[in-house]
Amino acid sequence: IIYIKTTSEFKMSKSCTRLFDVSKLRNGTYIYKRSLQTAKLAKEQTEVKDVTIPVPWGHISGKLWNPHLDTRPILGLHGWQDNCNTFNTLAPLLPQHISLLAIDFPGHGLSSRYPDGIMYNTNDLPVILYRIQKYFGWDKMSLLGHSMGSVAAFMYCCIFPDRVDMAIGLDALKPHIMPTEKFQVMYQKKITDFVKFDDYNVNNSEPPSYTIEEMIERWYKGTNKSVNREFCHHLLERSVGQSKSDPNKYYFTRDKRLASIIFPGLNQEAIISLAEKINMPFMAVKSTTSPYYEDKKYYYEVLDVLKKNSLFEHHYVDGTHHVHLNEPEKLKTILNDFIVKHRPPA
Repeated sequence: IIYIKTTSEFKMSKSCTRLFDVSKLRNGTYIYKRSLQTAKLAKEQTEVKDVTIPVPWGHISGKLWNPHLDTRPILGLHGWQDNCNTFNTLAPLLPQHISLLAIDFPGHGLSSRYPDGIMYNTNDLPVILYRIQKYFGWDKMSLLGHSMGSVAAFMYCCIFPDRVDMAIGLDALKPHIMPTEKFQVMYQKKITDFVKFDDYNVNNSEPPSYTIEEMIERWYKGTNKSVNREFCHHLLERSVGQSKSDPNKYYFTRDKRLASIIFPGLNQEAIISLAEKINMPFMAVKSTTSPYYEDKKYYYEVLDVLKKNSLFEHHYVDGTHHVHLNEPEKLKTILNDFIVKHRPPA
């Protein structure tokens, strides 16, 4: 059972929704206007429904593409400070015999924030996945992750290999290794920033506001120009609120405490040991112009371990860290071949 929410139940302002050219249909169903580039490759618009999954601190929000299908969907997992709209342009190109359920992680998009005083930690992400799997009663899960979402998929596959039947990681493979000499400075900043942002939330202060054009530019530069300007609106759709002081301006609604999120401090030996547990079909995709976010030797050491799995695939794709959003057609063939092979039509 999936509980579908209509737009009116969300706090996002109607004016913001109109700005991003989203056509609202009855019963909370949408037809999203895709880029011309993607529309050439997908002949028909894809039906999408909003999804809400209850959790103890509130809810996890998401979107279900092809909701009419009676099949277990692939679970889509976005990157840090993005949201489930990161799959807007890719989803219509995926095999149409299977649906995609993409979620907003806590504090992102339209999902509930953690309660005041609670710090975000990427070690929590496998817990989120476990809760979702338990809620729907799935014996197995199929995962499609990007960046932080890809790392979450990797960790879940390592921890619960018998609960996953297929996984795809886009432009991140594993938890990143940080030089030990940077740990103290990193944790000092994370803790001080967390307390600052947590106090900010407790005081219910409105964040700085911007015009839509300014927000697009800030997102573009904030991703090191990884998301092309013309695609920033997809992510903004679930990340903006209208300013109370100036109705012509908007603010970012994602939880500011996400900036102080703690990433796991695993060493390479532990990650290699975990990688040896991955025995299901697993595909990793590396963007050619995207950084490794660590000494790349660590990436390739784990890659060598994963290659021992006969069901593992590794591909390079020309593009930025967000190539799946900017140029999804570059991923279409390799993703669809993999999905059809391991989740074939009934």
